[in-house]
Amino acid sequence: MISSLSLSDVLDEHARSRPQVTAVVDGEARLDYPALDVRVSRLADALTAKGVSAGERVLWLGQNSHAVLELLLACSRLGAVFCPANWRQSADELRFVLEDLTPKVVVWEDSETTAALASSSGASHWVRAGDDYEELLAGGSVRDFPQVDDTEPVLALYTAAFEGRPSAALLSNAALLAHAMSLLVVRQMEPGFTFLNNGPLFHVGTMMFCLATFQIGGTNVFTPAFDAEEVCRLIDAERVTQAFLFGQMIDAVAAANAGGKYDLSSLRFVAHSAEWDAMITVDDSPWCRSKMGGYGQTEVGGMLTFLGLAPGGAGFAGRPSPLVQVRILAPDGREVPGGEVGEICARGKTLFSGYFARPDLNAAKSAYGWHHTGDLGRRERDGTITFIGPRLRMIKSGAENIYPAEVERALKTHPAVADAAVIGVPDATWHQAVKAVVVLKGDATADELVEHVRSGLASYKKPREVVFVDTIPKKGFTPDYDALDAAHGGGNYPGA
Repeated sequence: MISSLSLSDVLDEHARSRPQVTAVVDGEARLDYPALDVRVSRLADALTAKGVSAGERVLWLGQNSHAVLELLLACSRLGAVFCPANWRQSADELRFVLEDLTPKVVVWEDSETTAALASSSGASHWVRAGDDYEELLAGGSVRDFPQVDDTEPVLALYTAAFEGRPSAALLSNAALLAHAMSLLVVRQMEPGFTFLNNGPLFHVGTMMFCLATFQIGGTNVFTPAFDAEEVCRLIDAERVTQAFLFGQMIDAVAAANAGGKYDLSSLRFVAHSAEWDAMITVDDSPWCRSKMGGYGQTEVGGMLTFLGLAPGGAGFAGRPSPLVQVRILAPDGREVPGGEVGEICARGKTLFSGYFARPDLNAAKSAYGWHHTGDLGRRERDGTITFIGPRLRMIKSGAENIYPAEVERALKTHPAVADAAVIGVPDATWHQAVKAVVVLKGDATADELVEHVRSGLASYKKPREVVFVDTIPKKGFTPDYDALDAAHGGGNYPGA
């Protein structure tokens, strides 16, 4: 397999080609590429001893850490699959992930939720992050590993809960490296690039920059979660080039540095406000000039189209990455004429390998030889793409995708709920908020139902408001969401 190149192979090359470059910074941990390569080799050997082999899964239950990158690279070295789970999820949601993914090894950070899961799960091996993880890693040996086929899956990210439960999108080494290359071009990343992983690494938006930084031989700085003051400190201390920031997060960082305590000038980022622009270096790359615009999803490795590839274009999603093809298809698989709306479909080097253990869904999603994104779009006269919105209903609150079916399922498990539907309503801060429309068959208050959802799902998915009605309008067996929006103030959906 002389033409194969895995994430592990890239690390191996960096250890030789960039022996003095800092690869990761995480608190007191500072590792150059040779040191990272040794740790990954030891970890891969230690995981082998725990039964992890090609195709087996390793799960991370915790916040951001350099261990996430190490585990991903170790799985790449073994041909295994690594999954960083959404640590904000409830015990019920994480229990589903455990049962669905059946990981051979779970590495977990201590919390009330994870401790309960660790004591009750049937997973083969649970390793506590921190000292136990370091002991596991130190027990491994540095040795050679067989070359891995780079088309095999290496990363699993849970997404797309349109049917009420999420599915794990599988991305191969080749797809991740291809996407990183397209991002390197559009963002104009160069040696010395330093990325602050302050966004969640279970989110493709953070992961794609982490891996692009890794591929260019840059430095990945890790912090457990977003904290405006800590982001300022790390940008100053580590001379960070790029961070996972948008909207409200940028405002929070600017406010935290209002007195100019920290030097943020190393951050080459998108223009946002007069206060922000004065603190940073406004970047002139196509990515930042276009306000980081485009269209993407987990299944395409991150970004499918970039606005930075279409300056002045008619379509506000831009043009496709050089490594993919995009077609706008009708339900029967034919390409619709330019100017007409159809489903955004794609194929190419950055595309995922399908969902884990979802054969029927995979068949439907790959009909006619194209990946069907589930989103509607239009090809404009100049060839650019406009994103219209999800073909099925989705709510966008901040950076989080919330699927009504998932929240509705949680509401309907309450014994007092006869029926429920969920819509998105405009929100000045978060773009949209969740509103539940509920039919009762017993006694329950709005606060009780909100708490019931919060106990079963991640807190950001809970309704901000609950209204009670006698009946929910239907189209066949499903809620009539247009009627619900009209009656209860719904709107601001993605693409609208």
